[in-house]
Amino acid sequence: MKNTIAERIFDFLKNFPPFDVLEKDQLYKIASNVKVTYLEKGNFIFKQEEKPHENFYIVKDGAIGLYRTMGEDQILVDICDEGDIFGLRPLIQNDHYLMSAKANEESLLYAISVEILKEIIKTNDKATKFITASFVSNIKTPYANKANSHLFANVDSLEKNNAFTEVQTAQFSKNPITCLKTSTIKDAALIMSSKRVGSILIVEDNKPIGIITDKDLRLKIATGLISIEEKVTAIMSSPVITFPKKITIAEAQIAMIKHQITHLCITENGTSNSALIGILSEHDIVVLHGNNPSVLIKEIKRAKNVNSLKYIREKASSLLKGYIEQRIPIVFISKIISEITDAITIKSIELSLKEMKTSPPAKFSWLALGSQGRKEQLLITDQDNALVFEDVTDEIYKSTQEYFMNLSKKITEKLHIIGYEYCPAEMMASNSKWCLSLSEWKHQFNTWITKPSEKSIMLSTIFFDYNLVYGEKELVKKMSKSIFKSIKSYEIFLNFLGRNALVNPPPLGFFRQFLVENDGEHKDQFDLKSRALMPLIDAARLLILSHNIKNKNNTIDRYRKLAKIEPQNKELYLSCIDAFKILLRYRTEQGIKHNDSGRFVDLNLLNKSEKLKLKGCFKPIKDIQELINIRYNLAQMM
Repeated sequence: MKNTIAERIFDFLKNFPPFDVLEKDQLYKIASNVKVTYLEKGNFIFKQEEKPHENFYIVKDGAIGLYRTMGEDQILVDICDEGDIFGLRPLIQNDHYLMSAKANEESLLYAISVEILKEIIKTNDKATKFITASFVSNIKTPYANKANSHLFANVDSLEKNNAFTEVQTAQFSKNPITCLKTSTIKDAALIMSSKRVGSILIVEDNKPIGIITDKDLRLKIATGLISIEEKVTAIMSSPVITFPKKITIAEAQIAMIKHQITHLCITENGTSNSALIGILSEHDIVVLHGNNPSVLIKEIKRAKNVNSLKYIREKASSLLKGYIEQRIPIVFISKIISEITDAITIKSIELSLKEMKTSPPAKFSWLALGSQGRKEQLLITDQDNALVFEDVTDEIYKSTQEYFMNLSKKITEKLHIIGYEYCPAEMMASNSKWCLSLSEWKHQFNTWITKPSEKSIMLSTIFFDYNLVYGEKELVKKMSKSIFKSIKSYEIFLNFLGRNALVNPPPLGFFRQFLVENDGEHKDQFDLKSRALMPLIDAARLLILSHNIKNKNNTIDRYRKLAKIEPQNKELYLSCIDAFKILLRYRTEQGIKHNDSGRFVDLNLLNKSEKLKLKGCFKPIKDIQELINIRYNLAQMM
């Protein structure tokens, strides 16, 4: 007689690692012994420090949050959704749970016997590799596919993609609380209490010789074993474990596990014989894990309201700041922040659709424009977006546009609350000019192309960098096809685009002085966006359009493609990439430092090295503008 429940479980498990690499009879044995567990929202499966169950778990439906208790804080470390495994590590290591698992929403779990799994992995190398990799990488599903927003796609990319967290330089406290070895325990406890910290370092000549944690106070002082009037040397842990400031997350985790400690001392050269510069705690590591892109995107997908999205966006800003401080490659940072921004936008659209009284009357697409469309929006700037809906009959056109206008207003309002300011020029889908049918968009682009004016060229530079965020791909494909058809029929449009790309002259004047603003609010400041970034962006857009290349919106991707198409200009295009990376990073650093867009730079605040670095980026700008000038014979048009 068939076991239909076991067969349904079998069909589910076979789609997820490590079950997808098991033999059919092995998997069926597991499926036949699965216990189905239902949890209401807020209920715990297990709690931190609890003894391990006989089973580990895989999420069938719902979402399970993994939390670490650190003092009074409950820190969300990860979210497990469909197909995610959790609770396996303590069973294999015969250790207590390091985190609590709680249902963030109504959930259905499959509880699987670890003994059966142990028996199977002895004869299945692929399953063994999965378990090993999951332990090494400290995640649940190291080979999960992209659809579930996991960090790793396959074994080969494990080490490379680990840059998300484990191979990053750890962020540590640069103001460690210290006392001298002559201090009493009471003195140290009072300092810890006033500073609200869980540890204090004992130093001699600014070199760490020991550490006291709140655990030491509980176990050795509160129990009466040692008098509080004794010197700190009576209870301090010594010697301390030290590392240099370039310690990675993975190194820190391994050191803490190996030495069974919760704090690492950071010194100038990584030894206890050099000056103390910081302290890294287990709490810092847990917070960073809970603030990694994978978790943030999962949180976004599970968000129920706009305030939750605002909170997550603020965490993303902290993530950006950490990446910049750690000198993570700017291309990598751009991709991560863009994915988070897109995820926030998608969730805002989904929440808004639920608020509408009826379903959309036609298919539609939501487009990000400008820097978000190019996936170059790192700092929180204003919105630039548009909406295209499929063609409908004249009778229902007005009501259809009104529906999408109302939807767009809800979406842009949410994005505004989250932190993305309204566009001052109202280049948003909530404006009837930018909420149009497919035919209207085709006509609009065709007009811009065949009847170029100063305004239409300006709009083209914004709207030509659109990127589909949500909705029907086919609508966007048809729109792109129409744009390139119009350009082909009126190629002189590229000359007008070329002239626009030369509006801003090279950023240096005749005497190699920065060209600064002559008046206004930013008088004597350097406009990093208009003078340096936009010439590179405009040139890349023009050249990629001239080659009829679709779906290349990112500036760096455009130059990479151009380097392949035009090998004779490869060195120039590669130098443009290098310049763009430096300038984008510099603008981001300035924005974080001054809590603004980073657009305007006060040259008086730059040292000579910074000025030279910026000037080094200006030669590619001059060269790419000269190439455009010659290629499109623009001297006659200027």
